[in-house]
Amino acid sequence: MNEINKEDILNLLKEIIHPESKQDIVSTGIVNAMAMTEEGLNIVLKFTRQRDPFANSLKKQIAANITRAYPQLKERVFITIEEAPKPEPVPSAAKDVKHIIAVSSGKGGVGKSTVSTNLAVTLSEMGYNVGILDADIYGPSLPKMFGLEGYEPLAVKRGEAEFTLPAEKWNIKVASIGFFINPEDVLIWRGPMAHSALKQLIHQTLWEELDFLLIDMPPGTGDVHLSIINELKLSGAVVVTTPQQVAVADALRGIKMFQTPQIEVPVFGVIENMSWFTPEELPDNRYYIFGRGGGAECANRTGVDFLGQIPVIESIAEGSDTGMPIVLYNEKIENFYREICSKIVEKVSKTE
Repeated sequence: MNEINKEDILNLLKEIIHPESKQDIVSTGIVNAMAMTEEGLNIVLKFTRQRDPFANSLKKQIAANITRAYPQLKERVFITIEEAPKPEPVPSAAKDVKHIIAVSSGKGGVGKSTVSTNLAVTLSEMGYNVGILDADIYGPSLPKMFGLEGYEPLAVKRGEAEFTLPAEKWNIKVASIGFFINPEDVLIWRGPMAHSALKQLIHQTLWEELDFLLIDMPPGTGDVHLSIINELKLSGAVVVTTPQQVAVADALRGIKMFQTPQIEVPVFGVIENMSWFTPEELPDNRYYIFGRGGGAECANRTGVDFLGQIPVIESIAEGSDTGMPIVLYNEKIENFYREICSKIVEKVSKTE
């Protein structure tokens, strides 16, 4: 039988490579201790992270390699796995935000992101410190609406934790998954991957002290909504709809989601977007091309407030496409948004 030599065993173990680090388990310190006793060979493995996915396969490989070289140790190789201590949780960078408000819609195509952007800019113009988070993981649009396409986030350390610097435009802090991907890329992510990306955006963006953080939610009611509700303490939500009955029906479902007993997020009210069309050459004319009264009806049926109406004018769409929100240069539209924001601020003050 082969004589058992500690150095020979260590050389044997050096042949075993961790699949992830591509380094051997001796030089990386995974083999933490080794001792020969009357019962057999005792090896202690210590991994640098909790629940290393390769721990069990490496354990089997070690036992197989040793007993192949030293048959006398068959069933006498005892391997203990010690996990690294659980890391201290990194404090959320959103902890210093005073009020977090979800801007939601029951369906796509109602201009929710445009409304979110102009609400953020209006609140900032009113003197508040504002941030906005693009939570539409599969269709991020805030980089274009803020004229921030091409922004590449930088990482900074605060103590032992690492955070991402948000973009800043018009004194508003902006975070979006769109800053981390190519605009032409298609995200084909299952729920857990989307949840993980969103969690990082929420907690690892360096928001610092904000009065308001607006969450531009994806349309509908799904996994992302539940993730946000679980990760953040929302002060409230506003729901955007158009006057069309199909949009109102979906908005009703969106409101009821926030009102369910398991969620219970206060709904501050309904914003009706695209309420009427006003041509630039006829500024006093109103054409109700998408119907009339849908937003007020939605609010009445759910017992929430009707916050206001936003008309359609051509420059609203142009502003979204060129990265220049309309409230910055159109006083009439800015007044509509300022009235809505004043109501939201009043609602928030009652929750303090």
